[in-house]
Amino acid sequence: MAEFFETLGDEHRAFIARQPVVFVATAAEGGRINLSPKGMDCFRVLSPSKVGYLDVGGSGNETNAHLAADGRITVMFCAFDQPALILRIYGRGRAVLPQDEAWPTLAPQFALLPGTRQIFVIDVESVQTSCGWGVPLMTFDKDRATLSKYHAQQDPAERLAKIAKRTHSIDGLPVRVQDRMLD
Repeated sequence: MAEFFETLGDEHRAFIARQPVVFVATAAEGGRINLSPKGMDCFRVLSPSKVGYLDVGGSGNETNAHLAADGRITVMFCAFDQPALILRIYGRGRAVLPQDEAWPTLAPQFALLPGTRQIFVIDVESVQTSCGWGVPLMTFDKDRATLSKYHAQQDPAERLAKIAKRTHSIDGLPVRVQDRMLD
C-alpha cells in the first residue's frame, strides 16, 4: 500500500543512498513525456525538502526544456534487491548551470564528472513509497565508464560549440545551454 510523506525522512535518505540508478520523468504541455535513467552516483539529498542531481551530456536536454516550461518532475527509485520498495519524489525543479550564481555553492556537493552540463535542483512537494513487489531482483555490477571517457577526450572548445547549437528540445522548446567549461 502506498504511503505519502511531506518530506524525506532518514529511512528515505538511507534507501536513496543505496540505489545505483534513479529514473527521472518530466513533461511539458503538448510535448512528449521524457523518462531518463541516471546512474554514476549523481543524486544527492540536499535537505528533507530539496534534492538534486548532476546532469552529464548524453543525448538531448529535454529535462532542461521541460522544467523551464512547466517545472514538474517525478524522480523514482526502485530496489532491485531486498527489501522491495519503490520511492517517488514529486516536485518542481530547475536547472542550475555553471554560469549561474548558485553554481559555486551547489556544485561542491557533487562529484563533477567529465561532460557535466548542469545540476537539477528539485523542491520536494511530496514523497510516496509503495511495495515494489513487481520489480525484479537484480544485482548491480558496476557503472559504465563510456560516457565519462567520451567527454574526457573531447576538446573543450569543440564541446562548447556543439552545446551552443542545441538550443531547443525535440519538441521545439527552448533550452538554456552551458556557456563555459568547468574548472
